[in-house]
Amino acid sequence: MRQVGVEEEMFLVDLVTGRGKPVSARVLRADERSGEQDEDVEQELFLEQIETATDPCRSMVELREHVLAARRRAAHAAARAGASLMASGTLVMAQEDHVPTPNERYARMLRTFGALGRRATVCGMHVHVDVEGDDARVRVVDALRPWLPLLIALSANSPFDRGEDTGHASWRGIVWDRWPAAGPGEAFGSAAGYRATIDALISTGAVLDEGMVYLDARPSASFPTVEVRVADVCTDIDDVLLVTALTRALVDTVAAERPGSPWRVEMLRAARWLARHDGPTGRLLHPLTAEPIPATDAFAVLVDYVTPALTRTGDADLVRAGIDRLLRTGGGAVRQRGAAGRDGLIGVVRDLVARTAPSA
Repeated sequence: MRQVGVEEEMFLVDLVTGRGKPVSARVLRADERSGEQDEDVEQELFLEQIETATDPCRSMVELREHVLAARRRAAHAAARAGASLMASGTLVMAQEDHVPTPNERYARMLRTFGALGRRATVCGMHVHVDVEGDDARVRVVDALRPWLPLLIALSANSPFDRGEDTGHASWRGIVWDRWPAAGPGEAFGSAAGYRATIDALISTGAVLDEGMVYLDARPSASFPTVEVRVADVCTDIDDVLLVTALTRALVDTVAAERPGSPWRVEMLRAARWLARHDGPTGRLLHPLTAEPIPATDAFAVLVDYVTPALTRTGDADLVRAGIDRLLRTGGGAVRQRGAAGRDGLIGVVRDLVARTAPSA
């Protein structure tokens, strides 16, 4: 059974104003009295953000425990710094004055990319799945491409940005695609093909280093894994488990198959836009034929495709129940819009915070 791990980027917010609070340095600072400094919590581009990471896990039961524990530790540290932890793909309230993290690499990014970097205040969830062998990892990355928009739709959790409804279920991805090396790529074919492409990108200056290769899926530079980077950070842990279980099942399935006919990048971009616009409530592209179909039908194709892998890991019931739940509720974006309709945008922030680290 392939091990999986999850990295979650989250915001630090003020519950009175709903705005981001630039206190990540204080969150990470060791509390000498409690000794609760967590080595798996890191800073991000802005001081209003942090990232947590789980250990590798074999079961979704184990992963739930790790995600919940990481969030609770981060929420406690945030509270000591006078902030609250919020899992959302974007900041909800209007805010222009984001504070960069004092880090030479981040400073160089902001100098080079200007407003593009200054407005990249978004939070995603990255799923790592064990895959042995450089060529095998690249083959998996190539084969995953038409399936990833379905994961985008299931995780869509960022309808608001800068105080307005964007008209999309996932605005985070729209913002992230502004980076030069973000999004889907052409099929690489082999580890050598991938390496040559990355080296060429870095040589142009449009990508400062390998860490800025923000492809939808990529071989990890640090671990023997494929890293899938398309999901919004999910507020509800059940959604984290659903996306992770499906990601592992997809990796397991495509790793055992011969590569199919590659999709054109234009169709991949169309599939991603539909997923970001509608979430799990509208239309998606059929991951095998590229035809527009109802999201319910697309998810049925996905589940049918990965059922053998889900059966091997014991995740079939979890996935079916999770998809049924999202189709019934509309997912994270619908929940956020419902909270806004009742209590305004500050109500959205407070609902997100309350669900991010339950019983914290």
